[in-house]
Amino acid sequence: MLDRLPVEIVERIVAKILDTDLIAASKVDRVWWQEVRREAYKRWKNYAITIGWIDRLTEDQLYIMEKMLRNGMVVNPQERETIEHALSEHRWGGDPWGLDWEWNEWTQQE
Repeated sequence: MLDRLPVEIVERIVAKILDTDLIAASKVDRVWWQEVRREAYKRWKNYAITIGWIDRLTEDQLYIMEKMLRNGMVVNPQERETIEHALSEHRWGGDPWGLDWEWNEWTQQE
């Protein structure tokens, strides 16, 4: 039944779906996949605008990026590379415990 809805209705439904359920909706058919992809890009951009800093990624933004990548929604090679880099940096970089220290502090002690 979902695969027979008009595109306008699909757009409205997809816009209301939570981030955590968004990608699952893309499994209905090709129209849903396209609408979910469009909505995911929109949310990705909105998260960047909300924080006002393109170099700083939020958990929500990283979640959307990872799901899009894993579900073949990122077709641009440059975007794919950017997302893979951002996800790698997030996994292996940063300061997850909030210690606010750098390697130089440890290697340059007197």
